[in-house]
Amino acid sequence: MTMNIDVTYTKSLKPKPIADNIAFGKHFSDHMAVIDYSEEKGWYDPRIVPYEPITLDPAAMIFHYGQTVFEGLKAYRTEDDRILLFRPEKNFRRLNLSSDRISIPTIDEEFALSCLKKLLEIEKDWIPTAEGNSLYIRPFIFSTEPNLSLAPSKTYQFMIILSPVGSYYKEGIQPVGIHVEDEYTRAVRGGTGTAKTAGNYAAAYKAQEKATQEGYSQVLWLDGVEKKYIEEVGSMNVFFKINGEVITPELSGSILEGITRMSIIEMLKDWGVPVIERRISLEELYDAYDKGQVEEAFGTGTAAVISPVGELNWDGRKMIINNKQIGELSQKLYDTLTGIQTGKVADPYDWTVEVK
Repeated sequence: MTMNIDVTYTKSLKPKPIADNIAFGKHFSDHMAVIDYSEEKGWYDPRIVPYEPITLDPAAMIFHYGQTVFEGLKAYRTEDDRILLFRPEKNFRRLNLSSDRISIPTIDEEFALSCLKKLLEIEKDWIPTAEGNSLYIRPFIFSTEPNLSLAPSKTYQFMIILSPVGSYYKEGIQPVGIHVEDEYTRAVRGGTGTAKTAGNYAAAYKAQEKATQEGYSQVLWLDGVEKKYIEEVGSMNVFFKINGEVITPELSGSILEGITRMSIIEMLKDWGVPVIERRISLEELYDAYDKGQVEEAFGTGTAAVISPVGELNWDGRKMIINNKQIGELSQKLYDTLTGIQTGKVADPYDWTVEVK
């Protein structure tokens, strides 16, 4: 894809949010990137335009059949005023994998990244400077054809919007309580669990409501067939340090392949920490806990990077992990990864991309 990116600047700039009070996903920058798709033209008309509402026909297929995918990544401002992205090529690769799963045409990944860089150049003043703050980036694709036939859409739009966000941890990293969900299912092998698509997240709301009512922050999901094997925690991948070895559920066809997950595994291997991807049952975890072998547990994802788990409630059987304190390994992973992302720590893996 070698097209030029047209730019239309807004005539009215928005006020920026106050650095100490930036709620997640509530504020949006002045411009957005847009590319259209049709069967006849393919992807065409890339442009950066003022952020504004979009108009769709009531019969647009996105409203009826949920044909949409999205990604989430961040831009960071370093102490020496550089702008860094963290492994953005992996996000656009995963966007295409998600698209392929639900019959959306794939997009040129390098060109999509070029659009993002151009947008960030224009919106660089929206990247927060305060400690722990960043600019959340949301690329997404949705079907636009007005048609109620049960078939893939013939037209789509790709967009990127930007949202400044505050530090995920306002008072430092605090281990969270987790409700083990044994009724509802997030995804099954052969379904859409490996795709970052809207329906996966809406399907999780009911279980999250139940967890919240019981005083827990997140849900631990089990496999959808036997309700036996651990899969994800909330919308994050999950890791357990058991008797010196780090275990994370293998990518079995129902688990999203997280960019943070991938990075954590690579770092652990580089540090010489035993790490294995395999199935782990709740029974095995509880047995290890009963023997005093569960040392740490944590979720990983773009928003929090590392979210320590302090308690698991499995049908009344409570597992208190590391006295509800963040573990030494979890803290080291968080400090190193966030340090790389913000340019405070050397990047030996060549993961960061500077926007110039």
